[in-house]
Amino acid sequence: MAESKHQQADIGLIGLAVMGENLALNMLEHGYKVAVFNRTTEKVKKFVEGRGKGKEVIGCMSVEELCQNLSSPRKILLLVQAGKPVDEVIQNLLPHLDEGDIVIDAGNSHYNDSQRRFEELSEKKICFVGCGISGGEEGALEGASIMPGGNTDAWPHIKDILQSVSARAPDGTPCCDWIGTGGSGHFIKMVHNGIEYGDMQLISEGYTLLRDVLKMSNDEISDTFKQYNEGDMDSFLVKITSEIFKKKDKDGNYLVDVILDTAGQKGTGQWTATSGLDLGVPVTLIGEAVFARYLSAQKKERVKAAQILKGPQSPPQMVVSKDKFVEDLKDALYASKIISYAQGFVLLREAAKSPHWELHYGDIAAMWRGGCIIQSRFLNNIKEAFDRDANIKNLLLDSFFSDKIQKAQAGWRRIASIAIQHGIPIPAITTALSYYDGYRTENGSANLIQAQRDYFGAHTFRRKDKGEDEVFHFNWTGRGGNTTAGDYVVSHSNI
Repeated sequence: MAESKHQQADIGLIGLAVMGENLALNMLEHGYKVAVFNRTTEKVKKFVEGRGKGKEVIGCMSVEELCQNLSSPRKILLLVQAGKPVDEVIQNLLPHLDEGDIVIDAGNSHYNDSQRRFEELSEKKICFVGCGISGGEEGALEGASIMPGGNTDAWPHIKDILQSVSARAPDGTPCCDWIGTGGSGHFIKMVHNGIEYGDMQLISEGYTLLRDVLKMSNDEISDTFKQYNEGDMDSFLVKITSEIFKKKDKDGNYLVDVILDTAGQKGTGQWTATSGLDLGVPVTLIGEAVFARYLSAQKKERVKAAQILKGPQSPPQMVVSKDKFVEDLKDALYASKIISYAQGFVLLREAAKSPHWELHYGDIAAMWRGGCIIQSRFLNNIKEAFDRDANIKNLLLDSFFSDKIQKAQAGWRRIASIAIQHGIPIPAITTALSYYDGYRTENGSANLIQAQRDYFGAHTFRRKDKGEDEVFHFNWTGRGGNTTAGDYVVSHSNI
């Protein structure tokens, strides 16, 4: 490979695994000159002489050489393993960077790490961008959903590059726009992935019901999801689900039937659920989707338990026809999907309060309409809801979604009932229904919980007939005093 001659590349890229290679090719295809580096320099040579041959690519053998070959301000995209490797690469870059240069972490980093890097590099006058990318290796090559956030000074310099290599929504809009400051880009990507967990769990529960209640064949299940995809449920995940049930292995077996029922995960769903707990936001559906994967991993225990623990011996006969069941299931999946996204956007709104991110929720929904795993027609409806009211507290309060849930809830409840009576687990569908019923309940049962807390721990309570700022303690046993345990605290600021 010929040595570089300090040409001026438009952007540098560090990390030539599949995502890095494909993004580099995408940028090259759009007319950008790209300098590339990889810690294992053999990969650089392989890329330049292979997939990058004949293109405007500069292979670099060191971080220093990479920086020497970049136009100012330097723009360097990192696609390396999240965590310590990102910090190590940044430390190696710093001696070769000038004020105003831009470091873009496009890996799957935790948003707290991005927030820290943003603050640390800002002190050094270096622009840091935490950039979430969704769409996998195909999206990296053909166009992904790209979610950049960090130092706002960086955006004018990277906007054209990132938007050119992003996917396009059906209306031609780039699925890439500036998110906000700090770690907001990676937070948005995390919530996207959490919602993705929920979507996949809902679809898998629908599959279980079609298989185990209606006893449908794989071809029939495929046709059912194809039918779903022609209406409100139109999405990338429903589309590929329909295709999955048609595929056979070389022995003629339906592939889905021979795949072990243990789901893997990379942790972003867990991060989303944990963020919900930290911020006091009930992202219950995403949480159940994560727990369902944990339970799926306990395969040996489940096999043993199946021999010991028995479900309903004689499930009742269904009171609906097969066609009605299929229609009810579509309603249950759609209503549950509304709940999942509503919870996700409440989490975004709550997270934006502390670091003061100025998030534009309709634009976020619009960025997810193409290139990413959760792309769907449904996201247009979310954007329109925020166009109607940018400050709406919960999507369930929007007229479009409240009307959709009202029309779907009869079938939703029938599906939940049938699943319970047949002993079939549908944790995402049922927790979504419970959230809906809890959210619409004016007078709940937490008054008893607070009475219990005051009884055993003197945690105080508020009264319905008194002011919001007044707290009380009652001597429940007659043996206690007037000392209380401290301030009355609720888990969410929106009371």
